[in-house]
Amino acid sequence: MQSVPDASPVGQLYVLLQHQSGNDERRPRAKAELSQRNEMEMEATNEYRIWKAGMEDLPKILQLQYLAYQNQAALFSNRNIPPLTQTLDEVIEEYHKGIILKMVNEDGMAIGSIRAWEMEGTVHIGKLMVHPDYWHHGFGTKLLNEIELLFPRKRYELFTSTRSVDNIRLYQRLGYREFDRKRVDEELEFVYMEK
Repeated sequence: MQSVPDASPVGQLYVLLQHQSGNDERRPRAKAELSQRNEMEMEATNEYRIWKAGMEDLPKILQLQYLAYQNQAALFSNRNIPPLTQTLDEVIEEYHKGIILKMVNEDGMAIGSIRAWEMEGTVHIGKLMVHPDYWHHGFGTKLLNEIELLFPRKRYELFTSTRSVDNIRLYQRLGYREFDRKRVDEELEFVYMEK
């Protein structure tokens, strides 16, 4: 990943799409340019590509979400947690509200995703997920870094369960600090973190 927002493939697509004035004829060109940049990035890393998800990607991202959040459900012995009960319509709402990134491996399989939206100068980051077969290889860090590049020089906020020790450790390593906690019930308490 590049350290300059406009140098990343996603950042470049974001800039291209921001400058479009509703002319749908330019979208295929922007997608083709992003695809070409992603091919170059894939050759360089031979591991993954990250780009902005399209509507057509949302069903696969939701399937990945159901798989990736099984470990969170296990922490509470409860499969009735929001990431496992979220519907495709709700994911579509989030898509229209902000941005969803997808990460694919060299075979084109979705192995990670993250979502974010900005409100009043704060970027709210959610649903950072990585396929269980790809955990502990830095892909969550890459996704989080990429979303931050799309919203430079902003305040970032996210939350996770207090039982999600690995998640908290990752966020702290990336510069996030706890600023609040909210208890939902006897079992569930969220820790809110900012950067």
